[in-house]
Amino acid sequence: MPQTILHIDASARLTESTSRELSDRIVRTLGADRIIRRDLSAPLPLITENWIDANFTPAEDRDPVQRDVLSLSDALVDELQRADTIVIGLPIYNFSVPAAFKAWLDLVARVGLTFRHTQDGPIGLLNGKRAVLAVASGGTEVGSDIDFATTYARHVLGFIGITDVAIVAADQMAINPEAALASAYRAIDTLAA
Repeated sequence: MPQTILHIDASARLTESTSRELSDRIVRTLGADRIIRRDLSAPLPLITENWIDANFTPAEDRDPVQRDVLSLSDALVDELQRADTIVIGLPIYNFSVPAAFKAWLDLVARVGLTFRHTQDGPIGLLNGKRAVLAVASGGTEVGSDIDFATTYARHVLGFIGITDVAIVAADQMAINPEAALASAYRAIDTLAA
């Protein structure tokens, strides 16, 4: 069965980025017939009042300006919809996700496209997909009380229907980089199994 991977990198670093190196390694390990690439180092726009107005205008009633305002968001959602697996290079900045990743999440969390409201709460619409977070941190231990990045990423991905989320962590790189990388590489090897 053909596989499509959406490969996202959120690191501001274009070189010497551990999360980028890990996400590249994961994509190579998993293999895919098609890879969609999204680098968030080229900044995404933040949502604005015009974006919100366009988003909450029914699609058939949107004027050309509103369609243009939503065009990037539509393209990002389309990338997610086409992917079977999403690999995200995600550094931890100040205990949380980079602003670029938050901007991406704001643009893809779209009612009627990636989730819908029900009387029992929101339901994600991107079911059956897998995500792998390639996480790197200087001092934050993944899964600790000060790790707001992976818990937030898991929550929002689950909100849009992606509940199969694996984490490959090279955490606390400032303390013991060799051990952190070795642990991450071992985790990557298990992904292919």
